[in-house]
Amino acid sequence: ENREDILSSKSNRLTEALEEANKLFSGVSRAREAALDAQFLVLASNLGKEKANELHSDMTAFDSLTFAEDLLTFMGINRIEVEENDSDSEGISGGYLPSNAWHKLGEETEKYFKRAPSFHYMLGSFKSDPPVPRQRIERQKKTRGGEEKRAMPAQLKKMEESHQEATEKEVERILGLLQTHFKNDPDTPISFFDLVIDPNSFARTVENIFHVSFIIRDGFARLKLDDDKLPIIEPSKDNEGRQDDRSAGARNQVVISLNHQEWK
Repeated sequence: ENREDILSSKSNRLTEALEEANKLFSGVSRAREAALDAQFLVLASNLGKEKANELHSDMTAFDSLTFAEDLLTFMGINRIEVEENDSDSEGISGGYLPSNAWHKLGEETEKYFKRAPSFHYMLGSFKSDPPVPRQRIERQKKTRGGEEKRAMPAQLKKMEESHQEATEKEVERILGLLQTHFKNDPDTPISFFDLVIDPNSFARTVENIFHVSFIIRDGFARLKLDDDKLPIIEPSKDNEGRQDDRSAGARNQVVISLNHQEWK
């Protein structure tokens, strides 16, 4: 509303408005108030820019023509005398500048420039030919897929094979114990927990559960619940095992949780 008054060079309204805004900003506590302060800052910046553009400085502008005239006078030529004595130009090199004009200017300006002395090669300059570009050799891209097999270190391969063989032997041993028990007493099922739990080792108990899971998976034994809803294990008969192999999709996998406290 007071745009003209604020832009006046004799008015301090813009400075007063900024000081008042600084006082008000100390009490800002809401987002809307901060947004209004930002809006005021934009307006004040625009007004300050317009006010600065209207200032008129009294600095002397550089006049290239006047500088050229003074430079020629210093170098030893008077433009007025040349125009009057245009026919007489014997002492002027090329009819315009004296022969030592640029040398005189160089001696005067030398003290204003600090430059390192130039150097020259004793055996001539180096060749400036660009370097020969190297021929780019394209690398063969590695094919991804199942065809490529990664090489396994021999030691790790042996460890993997020995671990696999130990697992198979342990599974066969447990299956042999299970089948031997049922041959001696076919009417008495074995409790699953009595079979797998090692009273002296929690880790060994977990390994036993792991090994028995292979026996169940391959259909050599089966799990079911007794009257107390506790799991019991018994070996499968040959006919049952074959039928289970045919209907492998009907098998169910069960995950049991056994922590250290439950093991105790």
